Amino acid sequence: MATKVVMAQLSPTMEEGRLVEWKVSEGDEIEQGDIVAEIETDKANMDVEALGSGVLRKIVVDEGETVPVGALIGVIAGEDEDISGLLEEAEAAAAGADEEEEEEEEEEEGEGAAAGAAEAGGGKRAGEGAAAKAAETPSNGAGRRDGGRVRASPVARKMADEEGIDLSRLEGSGPGGRVVKADVEEAVESGVGRGAAAAAGPERLTEERVELSQMRKAIARRLTQSLGPVPHFFLTSEIDMGRALDLRAEINERLAGEDGEGEPAKIGVNDLLLKAAAEALVRHPEINASWGEGEIVRHGSVDLGIAVAVDDGLITPVIRDADRKGLRRIAAEAGELIDRAREKDLQPDEYQGATFSISNLGMFPIEEFTAIINPPEAAILAVGRTVEKPVVVDGQIAVRRRMRVTMSCDHRVIDGATGARFLDTFKSMLENPLAMLL
Repeated sequence: MATKVVMAQLSPTMEEGRLVEWKVSEGDEIEQGDIVAEIETDKANMDVEALGSGVLRKIVVDEGETVPVGALIGVIAGEDEDISGLLEEAEAAAAGADEEEEEEEEEEEGEGAAAGAAEAGGGKRAGEGAAAKAAETPSNGAGRRDGGRVRASPVARKMADEEGIDLSRLEGSGPGGRVVKADVEEAVESGVGRGAAAAAGPERLTEERVELSQMRKAIARRLTQSLGPVPHFFLTSEIDMGRALDLRAEINERLAGEDGEGEPAKIGVNDLLLKAAAEALVRHPEINASWGEGEIVRHGSVDLGIAVAVDDGLITPVIRDADRKGLRRIAAEAGELIDRAREKDLQPDEYQGATFSISNLGMFPIEEFTAIINPPEAAILAVGRTVEKPVVVDGQIAVRRRMRVTMSCDHRVIDGATGARFLDTFKSMLENPLAMLL
């Protein structure tokens, strides 16, 4: 029996995925559980396992293409098994998606043409111009519907633009004559479909349009769900980091002595922040909370999210039960999670379900900023860099190492005084760091 390989929903927020790489080729023998493809979700790159055994009879979606969750991307079946029904189903689904996209584009173009005609005051001239343009546009290209746009995958369009290839002159080998990556590659090798402009050499780029990654799309969705609907307010505090940094240096010196040869183990400033936050959240459970449907949920564990910048966005790996872990354990877990986040190697349960998050830009020349809450969390702490500055201590001016932090709070869950008490405890932990280690 044929087995579908589909674009699986590998995270709750995933609506579509990009096929990064096929790990197998058409004609390969596949066993159930084999890794057959790698896809890019909204947070990480993940492997797709075969749900059945057989031969990879057909690759439906090429590398680089983006398709909705549930779309057929390949078919595993017996060597002589009829899979035509599955392929026709996939072709019909792709055609339906293309038609919907084309209708939207035609509607936008129609609105634009109507506006242009009204502005010019000459509807007749606009109609004649549109008719002339239609007459100049070929409608019998292999990948083109009658009177429509060329049907091509996103990666094929991008490659064609870069190489100066006219898609309307290519024979599409995808479902329904769709032009795919392989067709453009063949055209590049043979020189078919190159226009006069391409032959004359590349032109200077004046505009660049970057296709959204799955992560960037997810970030856009989440932010519009947060800053608009969630009533934010912000609390800022300045912390004397002198003792914390001195303690960190002493700990790292001792750890270096334990390790002997090789790179010494190190505790980072971020690790101190995580430990201080965990201890403060235990003392203020009203901050370690989420907004629910008609209720406020106070969580039974402190699960800290760490905002990590990656090439095309942001991801927040989570340290589970941070309130029950020592500084060294937190440092080790944070280091591993951050490294794997940057490699896009996290599983969904490793970046979902934080109860409180920290975003630290202290490694940059940023002294203060505000962060946007990641729902349903009730707060996020934004940390700036530590700077030496003159301050008044016991009536005397002294140079101290100071750090500013700003907590964004969901006013539905946290009131001003509640947030202020939490920040006061957090500040006290860092200014008297032995307290959080005992």
